[in-house]
Amino acid sequence: MPEEDTSKLQDELDALNAQITKQGSTVRQLKKDGAAADIIDEAVQALQKLKISAGELSEKLKGDEPEFNRKSFDDLVIRKMFVVPSFEIHGGVKGLFDLGPPATALKAAMVDLWRKHFVLAENMLEMECTCLTPEVVLKTSGHVDRFTDLMVKDNETGECFRADKMLEDAIDDLLEKNPTMAAEERESHLRVQRQADAYSPEELDKLLLEYGCKASNGEPYSPSFPFNLMFKTSIGPEGTSVGFLRPETAQGLFVNFRRLLDMN
Repeated sequence: MPEEDTSKLQDELDALNAQITKQGSTVRQLKKDGAAADIIDEAVQALQKLKISAGELSEKLKGDEPEFNRKSFDDLVIRKMFVVPSFEIHGGVKGLFDLGPPATALKAAMVDLWRKHFVLAENMLEMECTCLTPEVVLKTSGHVDRFTDLMVKDNETGECFRADKMLEDAIDDLLEKNPTMAAEERESHLRVQRQADAYSPEELDKLLLEYGCKASNGEPYSPSFPFNLMFKTSIGPEGTSVGFLRPETAQGLFVNFRRLLDMN
């Protein structure tokens, strides 16, 4: 494909991805506000159309490029120590990684570029806030009560999974195995999938059973339970002051707004 055409397609894909991000935020806000189901469905359908268009453009851009070898890439990243599993010699912990010298230098360069643009060129104010946040702050912001995912547990292995993602995957598998399914029935399943993260624990448990989601031993998963995504800890030697590792970087800026306003 000529370079000019490739560049044009890439610009179109970037624009679509921006629309997808915006539409995704709209869908989440509608769900949060408790909008009518038909309004949410319409917004979700618009989001899916954008994703389909973006997927088609991505396929065109791939063209005759060789297939990406993910395993070789992962091996290279670890071997060159861009990113390595944390505490690897002790077995490691899922989800924890260390940045090696190349990635540390890359991060520093990115922060420097960010600072030159936003702080120096745009005259924005920079702060560096504590990583620990008292419970009262996050209780006020709603994080303590609502910053949760519904999980289910495999009672055989003890492993936990996100219930809404499991439901979405089960519906994907069902639709893939039944390509000739009637349009009305297909739309009914897609409607359930689109609202997977809006169901109550009881509704999710019922749907997981309906779609045949079972644990490794063939038995049903445990009832859904909320899992707070924040890391809880205690502040001080007494252990009576509850705190969390901050769930969002901007939290410190919000609570310092009055001082920032006076200072500026």
